[in-house]
Amino acid sequence: MPAIAVPAENRLLLRNISWETYERLLSESVENSGMRFTYDEGNLEIMVVSIGHEMYKCTLALIVQIVAEETGRSCRGAGNTTFRREDLLKGFEPDSCFYFRYAKAIRQIDKVDLTIDPPPELVIEVDITSSSLDRFPIFAAIGVAEVWRYDGERVRFHTLDGNSYREIGRSIVLPPMTASQATSFLDLDREEEPIDWLRAVRAWVRAHI
Repeated sequence: MPAIAVPAENRLLLRNISWETYERLLSESVENSGMRFTYDEGNLEIMVVSIGHEMYKCTLALIVQIVAEETGRSCRGAGNTTFRREDLLKGFEPDSCFYFRYAKAIRQIDKVDLTIDPPPELVIEVDITSSSLDRFPIFAAIGVAEVWRYDGERVRFHTLDGNSYREIGRSIVLPPMTASQATSFLDLDREEEPIDWLRAVRAWVRAHI
């Protein structure tokens, strides 16, 4: 029997959804880690992710952790925490996210309140099937400094510049990692044994510090 290609993400876009309905759906799905909710002024996208999606996310998150460790940066991962601002009518759940400057402060809290707590400084997004809801305006409104986005072919880095994002080749929040090298490491992860891959990432970082 021929193999059947399974999409990395399945998406459903709902319109004219109230904030109260969004929060109710969040609370009802708290045990379902395979779902992501994105809300923007009445538009709600519900995404169900596959193992392929999650593997890319985990690989990029591991790259972040290795670079932070090798460069001596404080780093605190916040996974796919729900971030939302009712006053802005915006909310999202990243594939993964990290704090650096605020790593120590965020370690002391159990629930993020974006009216007083800082947003994550780095967000990882795997978007292979192309989202029907543009997340960049949401990230910008909430103040995410940098986004690493993988589209199934390339990793692209984006930095917040005013009220929008511009593409950059080298990470600002986590140098010396570059978008092209992150892409290479994702490709290498499909070929190398895990221990060899880890050694390759560490060797590259050490050579570029």
